[in-house]
Amino acid sequence: MTEPTEPSKATEPTAEAETSEAPAEAEAVEGDAPAEPDAEPQETDFEGPRRRARREREERRAAQARATAIEEARREAKRRATGIVSTKKVGRGAVRGLKVLMWSALISVIVVGLGLLLYFTPVMSARNVVVVGLGSVTQEEVTTAAGVAPGTPLLQVDTDTVAERIAGIRRVATVRVQREYPSTLRVTIVEREPVVVKDYPDGPHLFDRDGVDFAIGVPPPGVPYLDTKNPGPNDAPTKAALEVMTSLRPEVAAQVARVDAPSVAAITLQLTDGRQVIWGTTDRTEEKALKLGALLTQPGKTYDVSSPDLPTVK
Repeated sequence: MTEPTEPSKATEPTAEAETSEAPAEAEAVEGDAPAEPDAEPQETDFEGPRRRARREREERRAAQARATAIEEARREAKRRATGIVSTKKVGRGAVRGLKVLMWSALISVIVVGLGLLLYFTPVMSARNVVVVGLGSVTQEEVTTAAGVAPGTPLLQVDTDTVAERIAGIRRVATVRVQREYPSTLRVTIVEREPVVVKDYPDGPHLFDRDGVDFAIGVPPPGVPYLDTKNPGPNDAPTKAALEVMTSLRPEVAAQVARVDAPSVAAITLQLTDGRQVIWGTTDRTEEKALKLGALLTQPGKTYDVSSPDLPTVK
């Protein structure tokens, strides 16, 4: 009989080796801590499709921004190297500014030239002097006082100076001088109106509402005489008497023949028919004038409105 061969004996250790390795494999699978190489696949599988899409968009944007910055840096480096700096925009601004400057200079030259033409030449000169508001004052008095030579360019006429000259006429209260192109000087005056008259050795002097003695002559009808010591614009009794006269109604003022004003507190009015009005002071002048208009409709000789609360008729 033949003896078993060696290969038949070697088969048992092989089976044992396979049996011993099986438990080791099971232990590796059932272990608590997985190996590190398996961590990345688990995280990758955990990332959802939305998060993956967002991450990819952010990466594309970042890449595009880097590319744009690199391109801008490249262009800037190229401009610096070649010495070209946005000549297109600078050129447009320079041309626009040059046009504005040229037009401004042209307009200035035209204006200056026109001004010199009108100022030094008789193209627009004072050929006519028109005076408005004449009464007792004559045209000749006004033109003589104005002192503007015919043919004087209007721009050379100082209207304020001319107005001051015309205001020197005593009968003129206010004056206004205007240029009317092409060749007219217009003068508007307001004459003084007499409110009271005062007798002097050289004749009756007329006084206006401001107390200015502006003329000597026969007073117009209805102008009362003033009886005070030193009439004038700075005299207190004169100003008080004029305040009373200018406060009266026209129909009442026409009846006054004389105003006696020895002081500011003792003003009396003498009417044309002989009646007398005791006025007193200038306090509550408007109220007194209103009461007097009603009192004069009653018969009497003396009308006392010095106390407007208790007016009396005697």
